[in-house]
Parts: sequence; C-alpha cells; structure tokens
Amino acid sequence: MATAPALAATRRWSTLLLLPVFLLLASCGINTIPTLEERTNAAWSEVLNQYQRRADLVPNLVNTVRGYAAHEREVLTRVTEARAKVGSITATPELVNDPEAFARFQSAQGELTSALSRLLVVAENYPNLKADAGFRDLQAQLEGTENRITVARNRFIEAVREFNITVRSFPVNLTAKLFGYPPKPSFTVEDEKAIAKPPTVDFGADAPAAPAPPPQ
Repeated sequence: MATAPALAATRRWSTLLLLPVFLLLASCGINTIPTLEERTNAAWSEVLNQYQRRADLVPNLVNTVRGYAAHEREVLTRVTEARAKVGSITATPELVNDPEAFARFQSAQGELTSALSRLLVVAENYPNLKADAGFRDLQAQLEGTENRITVARNRFIEAVREFNITVRSFPVNLTAKLFGYPPKPSFTVEDEKAIAKPPTVDFGADAPAAPAPPPQ
C-alpha cells in the first residue's frame, strides 16, 4: 500500500505531466473556436433580421408605386420576382458554412437591392408619388433598413474574418480540422456594390407624363 508521501509525489508528477497537455489544449483554440463560432452565428442572425425587415417593406412599396405608375410593369415585376427569389432561399445558421448556398443567397439579395434601386429611380419621375406621405414613409423606412443592413453585414464580415484567421492559424488550424471547423464564406462587398448600382434611366421628352393621384 502506497504511503502518504508516495501518493503526494505521484500527484505532483501527474500534475507536471498534465500541465503541458492543458497548455497545448489552451493554445489549440479548443475553447476559442466555439466562442468565435457563436459570435459569427449571432452576427449572421442580425443580417437575416435586417434583410427580412427589408423584404417585409417590399409589398407595400410596390403597391404604393403601382397606384401612381401602374404602367411601369417591368420595374414592378422585377422587384416582386426578386423578393420571391429571396424568400425561396431558406437562410439558416448552417448556410454560412456552405459557400455555394451562401453565394446563391448573396446573389438573390443583390438582385433585390438592384431592383429596389431601379424602383426608386423610376419614382423620381412621378412628382405626385414623391409627394405621397405613405411613399415617403416607406422610402424612409427602406433607407433606414439599408443602413441597418450595411452595419449588420459589416459586423458579420468582421466576425467571419476573425473566425477565419483563427482557424487558419497554427496550431489552431489542427484543432479546427480535427473538430470540423472549416473557414466560412463572407460577403463580397465590392460585388454587391456593382450589383446594386442603379441603372441609367432616361426621362427625356418621350417619358410618360406623371398620372393623377388615385382617388382617395
């Protein structure tokens, strides 16, 4: 039977032997990776929240514009179809781990951004529409939402950047591979800017006259 001094010595040696293991685990990001994963998921949820807020504004915005510019069918249809395409994509937390699905999501949101930009450009040709209190309120809500989207998206980009740097750096990259934490795709902001650039609309002499406001 081991004596008390022998047991104490064994415990000391066990602690000394395990200490490098604890230090190795700490340096391998075994706790850091899940923390950054949760931060990324939270940032992604806020992006989805703001994109949904924008999508919810679209039907009222389209209906208001239609009341003054019903003949702008191509523009109105494009916005409606772009919103439907966005709605057809199931945006889950897992989507940020799938580069192809993420690219489809980004493309759909870019198309809606572009369609809404075109709609607002067209609205500039209708003074009665611009003077409508309901339209002005919707436009203000849309502008505010676009600002929130930009903020949420930038926070997500930063969260993904931090996550990706961590899981690609040695020795954390070994832990990431072992536990299945690949780098995450992120928004290509420059591509979105190109998609969102409003098209040139010529409101020259051949442009239709602004219709009278709908009956109250």
